[in-house]
Amino acid sequence: MSFNFHNPYLSTRTPVFARNVVSTSHPLAAQAGLRILHQGGNAVDAAIAAAAAITIVEPVSNGLGSDAFCILWDGKELHGLNASGRAPATWTPEYFRKKYGADSKAPPKRGVDTVTVPGAVGSWVALSERFGKLPFADLLQPAIEIAERGYLVSPVVQQKWSAATDELRNQPGFADAFLPWGRAPNVGELFQFRTAARGLRAIAQSKGAAFYGGEIAQAIEKFAAANGGSIKASDFAGYKPEWVTPISKDYRGHTLHEIPPNGQGITALMALGILNQFDVAGLKVDGVDSQHLQIEAIKLAFADVYRYVAEPSSMEVTAAQMLDDAYLASRAKLIDMKKAQDFGAGNPVKGGTIYLTAADENGMMVSFIQSNYMGFGSGCVEPQFGISLQNRGHAFSVDDKGLNPANIVAPGKRPFHTIIPGFLTKDGAPVMSFGVMGANMQPQGHVQTLVRMLDYGQNPQAACDAPRWRYNAGFEINVETSMDPATVQGLSARGHKMAVISDNYQDYGAGQFIWRMGDPAKEGYVVASDPRRDGLAAGF
Repeated sequence: MSFNFHNPYLSTRTPVFARNVVSTSHPLAAQAGLRILHQGGNAVDAAIAAAAAITIVEPVSNGLGSDAFCILWDGKELHGLNASGRAPATWTPEYFRKKYGADSKAPPKRGVDTVTVPGAVGSWVALSERFGKLPFADLLQPAIEIAERGYLVSPVVQQKWSAATDELRNQPGFADAFLPWGRAPNVGELFQFRTAARGLRAIAQSKGAAFYGGEIAQAIEKFAAANGGSIKASDFAGYKPEWVTPISKDYRGHTLHEIPPNGQGITALMALGILNQFDVAGLKVDGVDSQHLQIEAIKLAFADVYRYVAEPSSMEVTAAQMLDDAYLASRAKLIDMKKAQDFGAGNPVKGGTIYLTAADENGMMVSFIQSNYMGFGSGCVEPQFGISLQNRGHAFSVDDKGLNPANIVAPGKRPFHTIIPGFLTKDGAPVMSFGVMGANMQPQGHVQTLVRMLDYGQNPQAACDAPRWRYNAGFEINVETSMDPATVQGLSARGHKMAVISDNYQDYGAGQFIWRMGDPAKEGYVVASDPRRDGLAAGF
């Protein structure tokens, strides 16, 4: 594909061109991945090293107690990995109703009773065993060094750290781990995380066994029990990530691939299937019509996703039914180009997160995402090994009469999940590994950036830099301050409730994009990193 490399948007970024590349939301994590590539590792090795490092340097978004997903091209074919966590054996609707009240609609937002078995470490091990080149322990060494020596806290990370302090300071282990002076670190202040270095070393030496049933799992069980939780080492011992076949949808001569449910990646596929019914390229790229159409397509997709998506074995419809071309064409007919609408779910039945990506000169491309869910996750930090635990359990339902009964909590079940890596192919060949962070912003970011690249020919950095909108619920749309005021006014006139929000980190996510230019050993890749975080794309 031929891109226009003129960038019409204000940006401090230019694309990076290289044969071996790593792109993450924090420079030290990108450097960790690049270090592994220089040592002879491949893209999977680099991604694992970057993922481990970023648990230390961006703890506001992820930690050793995160979940993860991955889509990778191994040089010949595409593979998907679902490393989202499963509920402890004790978790039932009755467990939460008895403990938190008969009217409980969901597990709590914070605390030990929000923690499912974290899958990120399992994903590192699984990827290394199947596709890695260097010894697993070598991949965690950069993260161990950073945790022990410390690093200087960046402005974007400090902003979210400070914002979470009041809510989380009383959660077990949080203050000891993340408020070493009784407060959040200041910008440029040295932060060390030596307990996490101990945890990383145990994981490295045992190839993950310490985490899944070993000494770390036992420490987490003891920590949880002391603070009213019920997760046990046996829950960890029974955990395995799942290799899956990505689901896909064709769009403008390319194919977008996403991880299947229990995640929300299907949202982006459905929205693109709806947009396939329109001549998007015939509309002005930053104009009212193009933005309105994309917003309405996303709203239609979310209406179905929030109603139906859960653990696949619990869903009353299949992903294939939700992606059926005829069904999506029927949904597209509901869009009124002159009026915003609040859509309900259709009937498809017939009858803070981090994202990173890496690629190497041998053609391996990795799209990887891991997250603690909400900022700092549960807020709970196991003190011996520095395991900052996610709060994915909060995404379950306790109410069997709620919007999506398929997502009701049960032992060993995985909740509805928000983090989604993306991968683009053309005629069966790899084109781009990419992702956008930020809860329900993720599929919206996938759609907005792909439309800019595939419909309008914008290069990945321009598509990344362009102003974004974010659909929340009903008619509520947040937009960045850089969006054309005339477009904002035009969308408002069509019934969208527009709010111009300047907090780019919180509201519009951040993305990383690696586009393959041809033979990777000769022509390499073009890489874009998002200015909304401290991201860095680096290569050689």
